[in-house]
Amino acid sequence: MPALGHVAVGLFAKADKEDNDLYGRNPSRDQDNAGICAMILTSFSFLVFLATMPISLFMCVKVVQEYERAVIFRLGRLRAGGAKGPGLFFIMPCIDSYKKVDLRTVSFDVPPQEVLSRDSVTVSVEAVVYYRVSNPTLATNNIEDYSHSTRLLAATTLRNVLGTRNLAEILSERESISKVMQDALDEATDSWGVKAERVEIKDVRLPVHLQRAMAAEAEAAREARAKVIAAEGEQKASRALREAADVIAESSAALQLRYLQTLSTISAEHNSTIIFPMPINIFDQFMRKK
Repeated sequence: MPALGHVAVGLFAKADKEDNDLYGRNPSRDQDNAGICAMILTSFSFLVFLATMPISLFMCVKVVQEYERAVIFRLGRLRAGGAKGPGLFFIMPCIDSYKKVDLRTVSFDVPPQEVLSRDSVTVSVEAVVYYRVSNPTLATNNIEDYSHSTRLLAATTLRNVLGTRNLAEILSERESISKVMQDALDEATDSWGVKAERVEIKDVRLPVHLQRAMAAEAEAAREARAKVIAAEGEQKASRALREAADVIAESSAALQLRYLQTLSTISAEHNSTIIFPMPINIFDQFMRKK
């Protein structure tokens, strides 16, 4: 592959050389001519600036805020030193142009995307993306509209990432999905001078019939869990009663005390029942005679 690349570069260089020879062009001479023209126009612009002082001073001195940067072009070429700012900067009349770039974090909502999950369920997902310009020069020169392109790329990335997950993962693993989306956006927009700072899954909407099915499933699961808990409680209560019966059976006094405690509890309630306490051991005589 590297050999093919060198061959291709050699062929292009040869074609350019033949083209220049055919039309009688000299690249070095063209650069010299461009440099001479730039010097002439720059000198003329400086003379115009001096001749129109002090009015030209107000037109040539520009200000950018702390959160802004200015990318300056002179005769269509980027000026050395990169973006200017914050504060004052100077442009030459007629030959300089500039573009302001905002460095603050910008957020936007990704429109609802109809996504087919890996288990063939159609869901509508909304997301929020936070990004900022990290390199004003790249954001101006490498792409026409970085804001619009980032929005389109976020929608495409959202569909691509969610298409590889099933419904359960989409509902339960939002943080990991957001992290994967952020890494994918950050890698794609790095050459644009844009930094994806945060991605959040805003909402996941399911079809109505699927919502009903999931609600019924959740209700059945809750009922089954309630029955299991009730059965476990009955089992523990029966064991406790058996242990209490064993303790009471070892002592007749304990049984009598428990009987009196039960009578006290019943008498504390507001009712019309009349209670006649009777010792339980009164039946022992009848049981012996029998």
